[in-house]
Amino acid sequence: MKYREVNKSVNRVDAYEKVTGKAKFAADLSFPDMLHAKVLRSRYPHAKINKIELKGALTFSKVKALLTAADIPNNEFGVIIQNQQVLAKEYVYYIGDGIAVVAAETEEAAEKALELIEVNYEELPGIYDPEEASKETALRVHPELEDNQVVHHILRKGNVNYGFAKSDIILEREYSTQFIEHSYIEPEAIVAVPHDNNHLITIYGSIQNPFACQNAVASVLRVNLNEVRIIQNHIGGSFGGKDEVMSAMAARASVLALKTKRPVKMVNSRYESILESYKRHPYKMKYKIGASRDGKLLSMDIQCIADSGAYACQTPFVTWRSVVQATGPYNLSNVKTDTYGYYTNNVYTGAMRGYGSPQIIFAQESLMDELAVELKMNPVEIRLKNIYHNNSITASGQKLDNHEVSLEEVIKKAVKASGYYEKYDLYKNNQSKPGDKKRGIGIAISFRGCSLGAEAVDAAGAIVAIQKDGSILITSGLAENGQGLKTVLSQIAAEELGVDMKRVIYLELDTSISPDSGSTVASRGTILGGNAVKVAVSKLKNTLIEMIAKKYKMKRNDIIIKDNQLINKNTDRKLISFEKAAELAYQEGLCLSAFGWYNAPDISWNEETGQGRPYFTYVYGCQIAEVEVDKGTGKVDLLKMTAAHDVGRAINPACLKGQIYGGVMMGMGYGLMEELETDKGYIKNANFDEYLIPTIKDMPEINPIIVENPDPNGPFGAKSIGEPTLEIGAAAIANAVAQATGKRIRHLPLNLERVLLGYSLSKGGRKK
Repeated sequence: MKYREVNKSVNRVDAYEKVTGKAKFAADLSFPDMLHAKVLRSRYPHAKINKIELKGALTFSKVKALLTAADIPNNEFGVIIQNQQVLAKEYVYYIGDGIAVVAAETEEAAEKALELIEVNYEELPGIYDPEEASKETALRVHPELEDNQVVHHILRKGNVNYGFAKSDIILEREYSTQFIEHSYIEPEAIVAVPHDNNHLITIYGSIQNPFACQNAVASVLRVNLNEVRIIQNHIGGSFGGKDEVMSAMAARASVLALKTKRPVKMVNSRYESILESYKRHPYKMKYKIGASRDGKLLSMDIQCIADSGAYACQTPFVTWRSVVQATGPYNLSNVKTDTYGYYTNNVYTGAMRGYGSPQIIFAQESLMDELAVELKMNPVEIRLKNIYHNNSITASGQKLDNHEVSLEEVIKKAVKASGYYEKYDLYKNNQSKPGDKKRGIGIAISFRGCSLGAEAVDAAGAIVAIQKDGSILITSGLAENGQGLKTVLSQIAAEELGVDMKRVIYLELDTSISPDSGSTVASRGTILGGNAVKVAVSKLKNTLIEMIAKKYKMKRNDIIIKDNQLINKNTDRKLISFEKAAELAYQEGLCLSAFGWYNAPDISWNEETGQGRPYFTYVYGCQIAEVEVDKGTGKVDLLKMTAAHDVGRAINPACLKGQIYGGVMMGMGYGLMEELETDKGYIKNANFDEYLIPTIKDMPEINPIIVENPDPNGPFGAKSIGEPTLEIGAAAIANAVAQATGKRIRHLPLNLERVLLGYSLSKGGRKK
């Protein structure tokens, strides 16, 4: 089907202001009489606060306010479990905990005032390993709790013991992943303005999830939601990272602003950002798999332990997604999966692009390659033998019968485009030849549930208004975080209404105007937000068509809007221009503003068995990595990544390719170099001089392959792409490195030391 605005690589609607430097980020904002705030953070990962002496700081002339936990109306908040402190009250639980916050005339004065605050601590022993935290005898991170367990999710299907008894080969392996910093280019920034536009507090900031922030601030201040207004500024990257940390910052700034009756601005340095912000969960994973001699998977037993750090944050939901997808997209009759989250005194962990999938995909896709080696099969063939197809039954018992299950298609397209089979044989044959530099090729695949899933009610809203001259305004409750949402939703609105996209203006997200649509996470912007826009636009379209049908004494079904005209579809005769129709509607007193609300299709989940329909649809992807490894130094060069992803329908192919390029680079960082290093709770590399991320010089050749199988539940068939592009890369790279070196490395990242030494957490294979 041909579209006028959808399925086209149109320019981003926010491109001009960004490339010209006109875009306003939170750190660019300034208000009259504005103060600057800074936070004093803990000296220890775990300690009791005996006394805080503020006298020296309060006598500093430029200080206008200084707060501790005692000044916070409600000191605890959290999206799922309300145990995160705005400021530490009696105990600090990790090295990033805030102790006090000061507002001063200048940022320099605020920093100086922090040096004058004296805190008397009693340093306490901590616990820094989630496996240690799981023991009954372990120290309690939060003494009021019975144990350190945040959550335990289970999934049970069939009988794993029966499956293993039937297996010809059984492998047991352990894998682990690391803490990862989000590394957004713009550190966190916020401005809180008191008594602004009839609101108690208005907050401007680099906020990924404005409604979550509004909820947190209202709870902390103990006020109604309508007294707190959040206006989202342009964001210089987020990747899941500007959520709870922004809520804490907004709450601190708001209390200061209300106390001083002056705007308060807070901007983190990179060091402050890394010290306080939550990270991607490190996982420790134990996989046991059983298969027949011909490579058919029969049984899988999985245990995953996630380090939640000091607070619960998003751990209950992150680990839930892991348990749903822990087996990968493979048919299995017998599955036993347990995922756990435990409190430690490490930096806390939360949402990051991929949200519980990159860790388990690294494990399951490494395991599939290891099984292929044991069975002397090609890694592609063992996958094709076991993958989901239409009407397959997942580990959770869901029948995949309502969309195209395109795993085989994405695999075959990626394999063909990369020349996988030829290169696999070539690199395998070259291993015995002299020389340190060896090449390898590796494959990884995934399936990912779209949207929030059964972890939460999933719905979104949008408001669309046609002006009297035929121009159009849109506001959505989902946030533009750099992913291109404004552009995509504008394209959907224009296509559904039958007009040029240049008519559409997308308004900034403002919690006082936009409908609360939950958090902009889980790659739900296009599929949920796009459907909400379509609902609103359909109402407006019906209003115009009914008006013209009455005017021309026609049946409404005989009129369509196309190419900015209302047309008799039977004769193709133009009845009236869209502009004239809008003007006429205003003259007749018709409402040309519409609210669209979209509820995701029904889903289900049984917490006791881990069975149900956790997602209403899925996306499928395959990435193939080609590497060159210097076995003499351990250096890995990623030469090329072929990335095939089924997106349903590509609303904007250029934006979509941008997501693939960015996701591949983040997957590369996860796989090869990024690691937030900690030592008993202390962060060892709290700046970019030591925390390594890929640069443009590391970027490989990337071949994006867009696969389209329109989904019946998506707007114009569109689904998701933001997170799937990141979650597969590290596994594909690990498999390529294993072929190049002959060594299997089971801990990320695959840095110089691990590759050179062949460091592994191996348990040997067992054959029957």
